[in-house]
Amino acid sequence: MPEQIPIRGSVSISDSELGWRFSRSSGPGGQHVNTSATAAELSFDVAGSPSLPEHLRQRALERLGGRLVRGVLTVRAEEFRSQQRNRDAARARLVALLSEAIAPPPKKRIPKKIPRGINERRLENKKRRSDVKRQRQGRWH
Repeated sequence: MPEQIPIRGSVSISDSELGWRFSRSSGPGGQHVNTSATAAELSFDVAGSPSLPEHLRQRALERLGGRLVRGVLTVRAEEFRSQQRNRDAARARLVALLSEAIAPPPKKRIPKKIPRGINERRLENKKRRSDVKRQRQGRWH
């Protein structure tokens, strides 16, 4: 049975929905880097996933629009020398991206009335600064 990857709340995706590709990592690394495919590239079809409810799928497609290619989200990890650690890093990055993408929008901020005391203190400080600067003016000119 495919493993379920928790995303946010009760939403999880099946491990079988993930597509993996492995290639050689870029950058320096000696002889080991030339022979082993340690870089991991993870693909997840956001548009066609049966695991995501329709309203969350639409939200994810909207928020991840710039990162998607034909509805597919791709994450690449190549910072580790081991393929397994790169797989884990790519999976963690995918979970973070999806979790943020399907999160509910923040509550609208309701501006509050500024208390009269705070406003009066602010105006009093402004008046005091103004007086100080006015007194300095005559001395040097």
